[in-house]
Amino acid sequence: MSPINNKECGDDLQLKTILLTALGFVFLGLGAIGLLLPVWPTTPFVLVSVACFSSAPRIKACIMKIPFFREHIENYEHRTGLSRKTVCHSMIWLWGMLLLSMAIIRTFWIIIILLVVGVAVTSHILWMAKANYRKKAKTE
Repeated sequence: MSPINNKECGDDLQLKTILLTALGFVFLGLGAIGLLLPVWPTTPFVLVSVACFSSAPRIKACIMKIPFFREHIENYEHRTGLSRKTVCHSMIWLWGMLLLSMAIIRTFWIIIILLVVGVAVTSHILWMAKANYRKKAKTE
């Protein structure tokens, strides 16, 4: 067996960092779509992007400077749930866009699907927010 060449290991590590960083930007972009589409899951994409950026701490630090993304990442890392502001903002966007879609489309079965999606996403958002409300109740 031949000894491992350090240069090859360094090249592999650099390639891995480049690939993970590129993938991180792809997932961050997918997460950013959630700013405009209320039924698009923002948080999972942002969390995956941060995991990809773990090999590039400078990029992760830059992402953490963006308040929208920082809130999602910190809430997940500290298991604090969602703030009341985030819940209200999410609900307004979600139902506003769903109602607009229903008004434009006016097809019965699509309206039913949008209502089911709306109820499911609302339940998910409220479930995620529950951790924050429980934590506040314990401290009071």
